[in-house]
Formats: sequence, C-alpha cells, structure tokens
Amino acid sequence: MPAKDIFHDVVKKALVQDNWVITHDPLTLDLRDRQLHIDLGAERLIGAQKENQQIAVEIKSFVSSSSVFQFHLALGQFLNYRIVLSLKQPQIVLYLAVPLSIYDDFFCEELPQLSIKEYEVKLLVFDPNQEVIVQWIN
Repeated sequence: MPAKDIFHDVVKKALVQDNWVITHDPLTLDLRDRQLHIDLGAERLIGAQKENQQIAVEIKSFVSSSSVFQFHLALGQFLNYRIVLSLKQPQIVLYLAVPLSIYDDFFCEELPQLSIKEYEVKLLVFDPNQEVIVQWIN
C-alpha cells in the first residue's frame, strides 16, 4: 500500500467537518493486473434530494521544488484513477485535493487552468492550517 500524503489526515478531518462520511481509507480499485489506491472515499446524503453523493479524493501536497513536475504527476495519476473509476464505480466522482497556498500560487497560472478545463479536473481546495475545505471547484 502506498504511503499517505502529508496532508492525508488534514483532508480527512476537513471532509468529516463538511458532513462527509469516510467510507474507504484508501479506496482500492482492482484491475486485472494491478491494484490502485485512491487516498479517500467518502459519501454524504444530500438532504433535499435524498440522493447519495459519493466521491473519491486524491490528495497532493506539491512539496517538491517544481510545481510543474508535481502537477504533471498529479494530473496523470488523476486521469488514470478517473478512467478506472468510470469502469469499476462510475457513481463516484473524483476530486484532486490541493492546499490553498498551492492553489493560489500555482493553480491560477495558465498551464494548470488550461489543463483543468481541458481534462475537467474537479478540485478540492483545503487550508491545512485551519483543517477546512475552502472551495469545491467543479
């Protein structure tokens, strides 16, 4: 099993505070010849519609010196996970969780914005100091 991201517990706590129930830690997806592990699976009931909403969250800290390199890795991993989810559990919506400082400093640049739009990446922006979700970007 892969190592947890340094913000794993922060995002988990923030999801719980946002009324999500953690269902998988990690969410494991089995392919014929490989097993993949997405950091968290969660669900919550939407009150008015009484529909079950399920998400998977891949957490990235972007702690290396090259944000572009980390973004390439994160985007590739996100896209691969989304492909497998669409085959195995299509009801689950995948989010990429990133710290607020990285979102403000890097994700607002042109390359990440173009990629997010092109590949329809859903983001969960969190504040690691306050341990809260700041923004959901669909």
